[in-house]
Amino acid sequence: MFGMLYFAQGAIMSFFTALNALYLQSFGLGMGMVGIIGTIAMIPFVIKIFLGMLSDRVNFLGLGHRKPYIIFGLAVQTICLLIVPQVNPGQNFSLYAGLAFLLMSGMALYDTCTDGLALDSTPTEEEGLIQGYMVGGRAAGMVLVSAVLGVIVERFTWTSGFFFLAVVTLLPLPLIFRIQEKERQPERKFEWSAFKCFRQPAVIALGVLGALYSLIINGANQLVNPYLAQRFEISYSTAGFVATVLGLGIVAGGLLGGRITARIGQRKSVLNALAISLVSIGMLAAIANQWMAWALVAVFGFAFGFYETVYFAVSMRFTDTRIAATMFSILMAVANIGTGIGLGISGAISERIGYEPTFLLLAAINILALPLIMMIFPRRAAEAQVN
Repeated sequence: MFGMLYFAQGAIMSFFTALNALYLQSFGLGMGMVGIIGTIAMIPFVIKIFLGMLSDRVNFLGLGHRKPYIIFGLAVQTICLLIVPQVNPGQNFSLYAGLAFLLMSGMALYDTCTDGLALDSTPTEEEGLIQGYMVGGRAAGMVLVSAVLGVIVERFTWTSGFFFLAVVTLLPLPLIFRIQEKERQPERKFEWSAFKCFRQPAVIALGVLGALYSLIINGANQLVNPYLAQRFEISYSTAGFVATVLGLGIVAGGLLGGRITARIGQRKSVLNALAISLVSIGMLAAIANQWMAWALVAVFGFAFGFYETVYFAVSMRFTDTRIAATMFSILMAVANIGTGIGLGISGAISERIGYEPTFLLLAAINILALPLIMMIFPRRAAEAQVN
């Protein structure tokens, strides 16, 4: 169920990252308007902190704190996908922008409530495994759906493509209807005092680690295709295959990373993720030919999925169950800030010093995570932890 919910999320993300610009351009809109839509679509992922707080506090009509919100979010996403092809963005840009906002709000709602449900129901020893399914499911959705969606749009119509996305959105529903939320124990009920946990040095260090890893991983990811295009003059289709290989690596990193974390413990997994990130990003600067590129991009994708899975699992461990969805969404929001900074910095630096030195610099920045890891996992606690 968790994997399928994130698969549905990855399906929509595949449209916004790969085809939304082409769709809007087909109506005569320029990249400036495309950028506005992208910004509007991301706003719900900032305000989802309040959506998490809503599900933490309110048992919807006695049906649960998570399940009814997840179903409602999927319904909103599905309805918007069915309406979108009926709207001409060139003639009614505001309506299209509003639908994009509602669609992504539906996604943000079931996203944060899915995280909350995982936090409510997952035993500590299975947190890495569950996060592996989530990270892998989202990456699989982006890889598989983007390929199929492109073929559908090319051979049929954009309307058929949106209907396909609506069907994909509904795939998790049979699994969701089967779950039964347990009544909350008193120690898990929402309390404002739980927000005091953000004063803890370990939680602060965890938030900074999230921003740092996101800055590094997403900053490097942004440079891969432009770097290969400059070095080997790859075509658009080849660039698409590179993205597919990267996505498959992320799937493998998410699924295997979850199992590795469950086996060796979170502290060792974070250190391993740091090491793999450092080596894989550094090796991107050493690509000598196209065949070498395929292998190293796959390894980098594995590092991406592994690091993300481990960070999410550690975040689950530190999340206070009284404000589970709220706290987790705050930690993810901090990580997203790191992503934004990383995209800006990596692009600016690569223009000044070139791609290879930028990859080496991003790889070296991984070392800054070491003192943060020591704060998150103090020596005594690390020695007591069963690995």
